[in-house]
Amino acid sequence: MNEDSYRQQYQQLPDVTDDVVQAIIDLVSDGIWDWHIDTGYVYRNSGWYRMLGYEPHSLDNDVLTWESLIHPEDLTRVMLHFDDYLSGRSPCYRIEYRCRTSGGDYLWIEDCAHIVTRLPDGAPARMIGAHRDIHDKKLYFETLVSTNKSLALLVDECTQELRHTNEELHRQVEENRRLAETDSLTQVANRYRLEQTLRHECERAKRFNHALSIVTLDIDEFKQINDLYGHCAGDQTLVELANQVKHQLREIDTLARWGGDEFILILPSTSLQDAHRVAEKIRAHIAEVGLQTPLPITLSFGLAEYLPGEGSHQLLNRADGALYRAKRLGKNLISE
Repeated sequence: MNEDSYRQQYQQLPDVTDDVVQAIIDLVSDGIWDWHIDTGYVYRNSGWYRMLGYEPHSLDNDVLTWESLIHPEDLTRVMLHFDDYLSGRSPCYRIEYRCRTSGGDYLWIEDCAHIVTRLPDGAPARMIGAHRDIHDKKLYFETLVSTNKSLALLVDECTQELRHTNEELHRQVEENRRLAETDSLTQVANRYRLEQTLRHECERAKRFNHALSIVTLDIDEFKQINDLYGHCAGDQTLVELANQVKHQLREIDTLARWGGDEFILILPSTSLQDAHRVAEKIRAHIAEVGLQTPLPITLSFGLAEYLPGEGSHQLLNRADGALYRAKRLGKNLISE
């Protein structure tokens, strides 16, 4: 059956002229096909051939021609869908795939069809379908998807970089904060952090009616070490003392360098009696193990317990006064 005989079938319908038939064929799609299942004959209109770049009616009029043009990567998917429709497992036949053109390239098409005639037993007898060129649309969407993926990757990379930058900035801020609150020689809390922590602990003791004590301590005759052996030996003594004292404290306690060879302990939830025991433990420990210095080392201590309504500076002044009393009374002592 050629195109002329196919047109003649439509001309048998009332009021349908040759021009109308041709207009319908040209407008419905880029190409139409008509498969007579009982004979295996497939008619394809001229538009179908033009779409793929072939001379009109230059290919065999059977289904094998169609199968041979489908891209190998799409063939299984198309055949499964086609069989599902023929067997009634799928209510419709509409699928997108690639067909080989006369130049050897592949063109994306949309293929849709309907069974228009069935045998008495319900088996398909005739199927008419339409092919539509969707290549440009497909490439556009593929480009759009690729662009979106590229943008998503770029956003992800920027997000990762921003997260890394934020983490590095946070680390640097924390490091700067630590340096700002740490004594550069002994690596314990410095005077700034001491004042902040003591003010906070005084407020907490007042709010919850908790005990709070502080201990001031320094090295007896520390000036002799600097005078006889130099400031490097004095600095090493301070570093070693700070390390020894830290190991005698709890996690919640704070050791700070007040200045020179004077250190202060902040002992939350600690009564004056308990603070005395802490100071004695430190004094006995240093007396027993000593420090790596040419001269024997002893410590003097001053203790004070927080009084309701008292400010942090008043508490410090009382502890500092107790330390001076210990010095006047003979050193290597604990005074309250």
